[in-house]
Amino acid sequence: QLKGYDMGLDMHLRGKRHVYFVDEALREKLDEVGKLLNCKITEIAFEAGYWRKANAIHQWFVDNVQNGDDNCGAYPVSQRDLVALRSLCAELLANKDPKAASENLPPQEGFFFGSTEIDEDYWHDLQHTVEQITALEKRPDFGDLDFEYQSSW
Repeated sequence: QLKGYDMGLDMHLRGKRHVYFVDEALREKLDEVGKLLNCKITEIAFEAGYWRKANAIHQWFVDNVQNGDDNCGAYPVSQRDLVALRSLCAELLANKDPKAASENLPPQEGFFFGSTEIDEDYWHDLQHTVEQITALEKRPDFGDLDFEYQSSW
């Protein structure tokens, strides 16, 4: 382990918005930046969500987005996928039933993936997931965004 570096599961949800979905004033600013960088900016990418060692959430992405292939690759995630994950987390949080959690969104063991207990940290991960996806859904451009999930450890 590197000094000062805590190895573990890092999980990134990136959002992308194509430039043709922005208004004329923003398009002009992006053209100016493109000239400074000597390139044409065609999309804007941003961090849409981040989790750390939320292994149950990671396993959901592996099973539902990555076709079971847990390989640290980048995978497209639809708005429908995000809404389904948020709904599942919200449903489990409503009752905080460990049996329902272990059946529907079980923790996953892995290389520095963190705890596999259904405890307060587990419920916090679900709440964090609901909050992040809800914030995305409230964006007026939610329907115009593309998403991808990628993990590393």
